[in-house]
Amino acid sequence: MRSSPARWLSSFWASGWVMHSVRSAVAAVVSLLVAKLLKMPEAYWAAITTIVVMQSSLGAAWPQSIERFAGDALGCASGAAVASFLPPSWLVYGVGIFALGLTCAALRLNRSAYRFAGLTFTIVILLNRPEKPVVIALHRFLEVSLGIAVGLAMTALWPEREPTGS
Repeated sequence: MRSSPARWLSSFWASGWVMHSVRSAVAAVVSLLVAKLLKMPEAYWAAITTIVVMQSSLGAAWPQSIERFAGDALGCASGAAVASFLPPSWLVYGVGIFALGLTCAALRLNRSAYRFAGLTFTIVILLNRPEKPVVIALHRFLEVSLGIAVGLAMTALWPEREPTGS
């Protein structure tokens, strides 16, 4: 008869958490190192995005990543435009987030796209940096796009097996 800790360890290993954690860590580090190699100013956005993408299988990750990419592009473009012409304020920010939701709905994008659009818009609008808003937006777009690409590549090259437990 197996002892309780041995049964737990066997169950833990079989659940797939160890391999999922290894895959996620490797993908996040690869994304971060590539972003740093490319001298991206806030390389951590690539790693964050890779972690988000790695939480899905390739079949689920691909369509979601297209939506995330579209949302990121929309958030970058609208954030750069708004920040270039209007002073930052809570009202400008709130109206911008609301308008992004309506735009995503009109474009038939899903809530994942809206989430990424809102996050990117928030960063571009609220980030207090000396660069012009269009430069900040371009950096976010490139960093997030790199994160999506690395996450998809890692998911395709190192697919996750279905876990045997919860």
